[in-house]
Amino acid sequence: MSEPSSFRLRPSALSRAWPWLAALTSGGLLTLCFPRWDQGWLAWLALTPLICAAFFSHTAGRRVGLRKAALGFVAGLVFFTSTFHWLSTTLSELYQNPWLLALAPLVALVFGFYFAFWTWFIGAVLVRADAARKFPRSLSNLATAAAGASAWVAHEWVRERLFGGFGWNGLGVALHRDLPMIQIAEFTGVPGLSFLVVFANLMAVIVVRRIIGEIGPVFLKRVRWEFSLSIALIVLVWAYGVRQLWRNDLGPGVPLRVVAVQPNIPQTEKFDPAMQERIFSELAKLTGLAAATRPAAQLVLWPESSTPRSMFADDQSYHFVLDQARALSGALLLGSTEFDPDTLADYNIAALLTPRAGQPRIYRKMHLVPFGEYLPLRPVFEPFCGELVPSDFRAGTEFTVFDLPDPRIRIAALICFEDTLGELTRRFVQKGAQALVNLTNDGWFAQSAAAEQHLANAVLRAVENRRPLIRCGNTGVTCAVDAYGRVDRWLRPFQQGFAARDVHVPTAGPLTFYTRHGDWLSHLSMLATAGVLVRALFAWWRGRGARRGSLADGAASR
Repeated sequence: MSEPSSFRLRPSALSRAWPWLAALTSGGLLTLCFPRWDQGWLAWLALTPLICAAFFSHTAGRRVGLRKAALGFVAGLVFFTSTFHWLSTTLSELYQNPWLLALAPLVALVFGFYFAFWTWFIGAVLVRADAARKFPRSLSNLATAAAGASAWVAHEWVRERLFGGFGWNGLGVALHRDLPMIQIAEFTGVPGLSFLVVFANLMAVIVVRRIIGEIGPVFLKRVRWEFSLSIALIVLVWAYGVRQLWRNDLGPGVPLRVVAVQPNIPQTEKFDPAMQERIFSELAKLTGLAAATRPAAQLVLWPESSTPRSMFADDQSYHFVLDQARALSGALLLGSTEFDPDTLADYNIAALLTPRAGQPRIYRKMHLVPFGEYLPLRPVFEPFCGELVPSDFRAGTEFTVFDLPDPRIRIAALICFEDTLGELTRRFVQKGAQALVNLTNDGWFAQSAAAEQHLANAVLRAVENRRPLIRCGNTGVTCAVDAYGRVDRWLRPFQQGFAARDVHVPTAGPLTFYTRHGDWLSHLSMLATAGVLVRALFAWWRGRGARRGSLADGAASR
């Protein structure tokens, strides 16, 4: 008895479904590359299902480009919703506002277009001329992979800057624990790591497809040197990293005795005026214990927005901070806020108080977090999340570098998410910073993956600039990252306490190539991507003219 036709899996149904399943798979694999799962090794193959769908599905018919873009959008929707889910879950619970549950999906809906562009680019532009998708020529294959990797780097660069920018979890960040591979960041920054990973994913698909197409009598007669060159590139990067880690030599330096205070104030209490006395008491207790440590601390750190109100808000807050600083033999660096009566603006600041200085030195945060420190398009979004951002901070304009009296070194204070921005951080090092300090408060996001993702993104700043990064968080992650990306965790997250450590600060290290030239690879990638698009546009225009000519000739012959 024959099986009913309704229960048969027809090839046409499978051919329609597999590209979407592949897109979903890539979105899921990309999510696993980052904390809380942190399986960075998956980055080397996470994009291959999406690339297969872009290359080998919907190769004919109408709206081919739109279908390719839709595949990328689906992958991006899965990745950004899942990897940034903490935006919705933690903030909606903190503010008891169900509207905030839509925050992560809304971010994903916007960011999904970046993946859509990339999948359209590789599937509808790069391989348009190769209808069979057999990839028979080595040089052409290398160019295809390089162009595809350039387009990926280009869209990550745009994501970091457009609409205030939120460049967290670029693909290269997935390698943050792979110390040998990330050492090239001193030349290329994170864009170089992203380029390498995407290039490897593309070459994996291209080489396998070429091998499958050439199985037969001529299989052993063909030289596929694009495979050899790709492996050689990865091995070369790894070998350079091993060499740098083995040498472990940044030149002369001095030890800096640092005490980081982690007060672990719950976010529901942190800005409550009724809790001010309790918070002052906790800070005073921890700072007093820190002052008693031996050898004496040369730099004591409090996290971002240490006190419930600005240290300049009233005499009580100001004198509390001054009294704590005077009790120390070293400097105190803390996060606070400042109101400028001249500009009538609020600033998120870091303030340095030293034993000999009369007035604190101030750095005003330059990169503000959208929907955190200011509300874009406030008239539109205020009904939904105005409670989240009741007023806007103003961005600072000066790359302030602080001078410590003992030892005589220069440090830069990066506030909140600023240590995730390579282009911003390198400017401080250009100004003379020998060590980087991050003051942050990730308590907003409770015990989610946000704090670990923040740290993963920050690790690369130390490698890019060959400068140590010291992090002090209200709830964590309080740690130090050395100039090679090795993380030394000082306190467990959500543990109240302080930690005293010596941090080696290089005093004569040269500026790295990345520090001097910044995101040069991103700029080249933008140019390369634009060049491919212009070439494709001219090819389409010529083809359109040729088709019109042939139609006219046919009409005339009739």
